[in-house]
Amino acid sequence: MIVVMRPTATQEEVDGVRRIVEEHGLEAFLSVGEERTVIGVVGSDVERVSHLGTLPGVEQVIRISSPYKLASSQHQPERTRVRVNGVELGLGQELVVMAGPCAVESRDQLMETARTVKREGARVLRGGAFKPRTSPYSFQGLGLPALELLHEAHDSYGLPVISEIVDPADVPAFEEHVDIIQVGARNMANFVLLKAVGQSRRPVLLKRGLSATIEEWLLAAEYVLSAGNPNVILCERGIRTFETATRNTLDLSAVPVLRTRTHLPIVVDPSHGTGHRALVGPMALAGAAVGADGLIIEVHPDPANARSDGDQSLGFEDFGALMDELRRLQFVRSADVDAAPAPAVAATGGIEEVRDRIDDLDARLAEMVQERAALALEVQRRRDPDAHGHDVRRERALLERAASGTTGPMTPVELTMIFDALLRASRSVQRRHTQSISRTEEDRPAASGSGR
Repeated sequence: MIVVMRPTATQEEVDGVRRIVEEHGLEAFLSVGEERTVIGVVGSDVERVSHLGTLPGVEQVIRISSPYKLASSQHQPERTRVRVNGVELGLGQELVVMAGPCAVESRDQLMETARTVKREGARVLRGGAFKPRTSPYSFQGLGLPALELLHEAHDSYGLPVISEIVDPADVPAFEEHVDIIQVGARNMANFVLLKAVGQSRRPVLLKRGLSATIEEWLLAAEYVLSAGNPNVILCERGIRTFETATRNTLDLSAVPVLRTRTHLPIVVDPSHGTGHRALVGPMALAGAAVGADGLIIEVHPDPANARSDGDQSLGFEDFGALMDELRRLQFVRSADVDAAPAPAVAATGGIEEVRDRIDDLDARLAEMVQERAALALEVQRRRDPDAHGHDVRRERALLERAASGTTGPMTPVELTMIFDALLRASRSVQRRHTQSISRTEEDRPAASGSGR
């Protein structure tokens, strides 16, 4: 049951409703919005308080038919925004990318990855400390030392960190060392663990179970919410089907379905969802396109020699290219109108003379492209070393000028394709330069404080 208070309701009237709910042995969950307060009533036989609609300050009482009460969008029409160390996940916010190794293997591996993913624009560092593996002989993670390394990476690079928990007894250690607690697919129905993280003060990222329906997934989230933790993030990571071409079947339709059913933020995991490095980029872009609030992506300095899930981990260069694509998807608009007919270029002589002119233009274009790349590299040299070096808004303005400021046989779309290729090449030069600098660096960045 949902009790919607009037916009003019006083705190005393809100407290009065909550007091009556609790007197009847039920639980009251308050959601305070910008205009009004909504009170969720949870428990058996909520009809005992059906008279709440007659109390002062109450606008209406809504009975919720879905089995998940607190996760329902009826309970909270406004979408939840989870905030952690300056990062906001939720509707209307920038797409948040969480990136890092499947498993923390060493200090050097983690720090190199943290430095790279931050430079490329990731907002959260992921890393596995405890790894529930199908085989008991597979690498199970470094355990508590990995949590301590994640804490060190947070202090060094200022990135919030996320890691998976498998034991309720480890909640205090996770609260000390990580910013977001992840509950993996295998533990989605571990109700003891869900209640334990529900009592934590850290946000919880809840992955969908291997064969879980959306309703079962939301009911798992209800366990965390009903235990007192309002900061739950849902993660679609693929479900098990009869298809064997991919590790799992990434159910992107779940994202818009969840939009209609819940107020909780939604993240997509294209790494576990596909199991193949070549598929991670396309499915990440697709996840962003269907409305995900964030992505969680596995990145490793040497995927071929990773101790866990190397086949689905991106190398640094591939991750940087994907981040470029994600920024373009979010900010760059492409024109699609036809160009006006242009007068023919005056040309004299035969076909060979025209071709000679083309050859001359090609040579000049090659020189200009090299000059442009050199200038892009100079921009990177003068930029903050930790900046990812990719100004999408400026690139969008460049593409729009190129598409609208000239006339000729090319359409704006064709011109945009050419300039887009130039921008990609320049970014590749910048990234190659930055990686060469990183490989020779010996000094680590100074600690910036834990922020916890």
